[in-house]
Amino acid sequence: MLALRPTCENCNKALPPQSTAAMICTYECTFCCDCVSNVLYNVCPNCGGNFVPRPIRLKEELQQNPASIAIVYKPIDALVFQKRLEKNKDVPPEKR
Repeated sequence: MLALRPTCENCNKALPPQSTAAMICTYECTFCCDCVSNVLYNVCPNCGGNFVPRPIRLKEELQQNPASIAIVYKPIDALVFQKRLEKNKDVPPEKR
């Protein structure tokens, strides 16, 4: 089950469970759509994969399976990320 992390890992913007601005990679790394588009260029800094919109969990399901409250805040180290970005930015996700 998805953890539904509460914030963007890069900018710490709030991403409540109903947010349509939350994006995730295959490992559930969670970033806001602004960071994915303007900082990460659809390349996960942790795994190199791409991002998709995070699904919305229904309100009644949230009562039984609440979203995570654990904040993962680790702003991007531009120098470290640059190598991963150069390697993956122009490669379609299915060919990475």
